[in-house]
Amino acid sequence: MTARIGVVTFPGSLDDRDAQRAIRIAGAEPVALWHADHDLQGVDAIVLPGGFSYGDYLRPGAIAAISPIMTEVVEAARKGLPVLGICNGFQVLVESHLLPGGLIRNAHQQFIRRDQRLVVENADTAWTNRFEQGEEIVIPLKNGDGGFIADDETLNRLEGEGLIAFRYAGVNPNGSLDDIAGLTNERGNVVGLMPHPEHAVEPGFGPDTAEAMRSGIDGLRFFESAVAALAARV
Repeated sequence: MTARIGVVTFPGSLDDRDAQRAIRIAGAEPVALWHADHDLQGVDAIVLPGGFSYGDYLRPGAIAAISPIMTEVVEAARKGLPVLGICNGFQVLVESHLLPGGLIRNAHQQFIRRDQRLVVENADTAWTNRFEQGEEIVIPLKNGDGGFIADDETLNRLEGEGLIAFRYAGVNPNGSLDDIAGLTNERGNVVGLMPHPEHAVEPGFGPDTAEAMRSGIDGLRFFESAVAALAARV
């Protein structure tokens, strides 16, 4: 049976259609979910996409975290439903307390857009099982509030328990502590990251590689990982 992966649209979401496309390319069925509903439509996994939900008022992700559908998302995630938060979606996961820490304005106070090298730190989650630990990948990055912060106790726990999913490589684009680009929860079903894997899923539209311009598709493996993890449950 084809996996059904929901993509939540909030007011201000920009990358929901891109996420749906990535899911389709990975071999799953994308399901559009609306922020004001209390219905997950029986999906097998969920993506919280990038954008500027509710205009980033208060803090990025703060209002989206208390939107009606997040009641169901949080409950389902705590029961093991795979959830991926991309950029603004990562901020929503943090504001919902599904992942720890906080995300603040980039250290240089500028919006940044670049193809970003990442190191895979945890390849044992529902969204990273098609990678190898220590592998370097390239994923597009675009954010203004991507600086990850946490207290020393939290940072030590993230490090000690293997909950850092990705680190920035080559350059830290936003001042994130310990070069943290993405996290996972203890169970491995919830993953959040600032870069945008949905923009690196199809040749001709991804980052440049040594082989050809715009040919990078490292992002596709995020969605293929979810499909594989869901198939393994059957």
